[in-house]
Amino acid sequence: MKNKTVRIIYWTTTILVFLMEGVMPALTGNSELAKEGIRHLGYPDYFRVMLTVFKVVGALVLVLPFIKGRIKDWAYAGFSITLISAFVSHFAVDGFNGQTAFPLIFLAVLLSSYFCYIKLNAGKEESKRKPAYS
Repeated sequence: MKNKTVRIIYWTTTILVFLMEGVMPALTGNSELAKEGIRHLGYPDYFRVMLTVFKVVGALVLVLPFIKGRIKDWAYAGFSITLISAFVSHFAVDGFNGQTAFPLIFLAVLLSSYFCYIKLNAGKEESKRKPAYS
């Protein structure tokens, strides 16, 4: 793939992750629907608040271009764990349905963003490394 295509895919998927995992929880995390959803899955209410804060911070880390390296990798890892956990939680409580599958579908979007991020930054990281034998 051309660098321009990778960049377009990266920013499209990253902005989608930012909107769904950062903006939406910030706007709806304190709604009655969100509170009931967390209760339905068997989690305490403080978990909803903590998850909302971590999602907003993680989404900002992903979308801000001046944050790089391991911090961004950890944000991707955190979102991956969150989405897999959401799948497991919904499956355990409700069985398999559309709501159960959505976290896995969105995980594919997140992984697309991550692999494009890696591809865009592969050359930059190599040029910064010093040879081990110098």
